[in-house]
Amino acid sequence: MAAVREFESEIVAKRSVMDDAHLVDLSAPSGLVAAMRPGQFVEVLCRVDGSYDPLLRRPYSLYATDPANDRFTLLVRPYGRGSEWLGQQRPGATLDILGPLGNAFEIRPKSRHLLMVAGGVGAAPLVMLSQRAVARGVAVTYLMGAMDAGSLLPASALPAAVEYLVATEDGSQGHRGYVTELVADYIQWADQIYSCGPEPMFRSLRQVVRQHRVTREPRVWVSVERTMACGLGACLGCVVETRRGMRTSCVDGPVFEMDDLLW
Repeated sequence: MAAVREFESEIVAKRSVMDDAHLVDLSAPSGLVAAMRPGQFVEVLCRVDGSYDPLLRRPYSLYATDPANDRFTLLVRPYGRGSEWLGQQRPGATLDILGPLGNAFEIRPKSRHLLMVAGGVGAAPLVMLSQRAVARGVAVTYLMGAMDAGSLLPASALPAAVEYLVATEDGSQGHRGYVTELVADYIQWADQIYSCGPEPMFRSLRQVVRQHRVTREPRVWVSVERTMACGLGACLGCVVETRRGMRTSCVDGPVFEMDDLLW
């Protein structure tokens, strides 16, 4: 794993996706991108030089990496002041970034069928994981849920080999309802399940999985969404309760096994 470092990054390109979100391509020091793994994140200082507002960094999961060109991509949606500021930056702007941070999703050597369950911007780390899985010859089914069709990732964002199914709450595309309502059909097929999204989605996913699996297999790994202000485990603003006690999402996570989390 690459050592965590603070570095200056240039916005190389930017393109719209999922209605109000953007995919932002960024530069990185030589060799750093090659060590970035699916599920890890970076912390971005979202303010102009000389300002202290917003004070804290904003965490963003890695969406994609391009080691050959020392570039990586983030999915940015304007939820608050920090992400809104970042979304307004144009190619050529420089950012102060800390990373890569956190642990990562792992694919077990014997796994052949992987199920991804994404909600909203939780799609980001699962896109990168899907790309890695397909490159290893592993079959991937990717389920994504959103409020409406405009908030979904386009199918072109995923490798062609990925089976992509969607659910929208208003029924404008795919299944009408929640994405977790699609999961039951794949539990016996999947060797591993991965998820990223809001906590209510995790609660629903846990209920569906427990109803349909016979043992603890397939095991489920989730990337939790927390306010990871420092990224180094110092501020304790991102702790989650697990069967092993309180753990920081930024250092011990953000990826946890679902059965270890206490909600």
